[in-house]
Amino acid sequence: MTKERPSPVRLYRNRRNGWIAGVCAGIADYFGVSTVPVRVVTVVGLVMFFIPTVIAYVFAAWLIKPAPANLFESKDEERFWRNVRKEPKDTVHDLHYKFGDSEKRLRALEAQVTSSEFELRRKFKDLEA
Repeated sequence: MTKERPSPVRLYRNRRNGWIAGVCAGIADYFGVSTVPVRVVTVVGLVMFFIPTVIAYVFAAWLIKPAPANLFESKDEERFWRNVRKEPKDTVHDLHYKFGDSEKRLRALEAQVTSSEFELRRKFKDLEA
């Protein structure tokens, strides 16, 4: 029985890059931005609205699960999912190009295999054997 992998597109707390509970780092990872602006917004919120910001931070730290250790299988997979969050159009374009090239090669292979010339060559080989 295989264990189901965690979703790479879900919001997680990033305790590895976090200062207190990893909420700001997790939000920054989720939206594909640097942690600096998220932390600046949090500090400004603390200065202007101390009690609501503290309550919201504690609530977020309690609700948001920490990032699992096996979230990504490789650095390439991690880079892919980060790019999906930052530039989804570019990621879709890259995948379309990659699979479009594979589809062209597959079509050429199908055309060769289903051609009458292929069938004729196969019959000649059968006669030789």
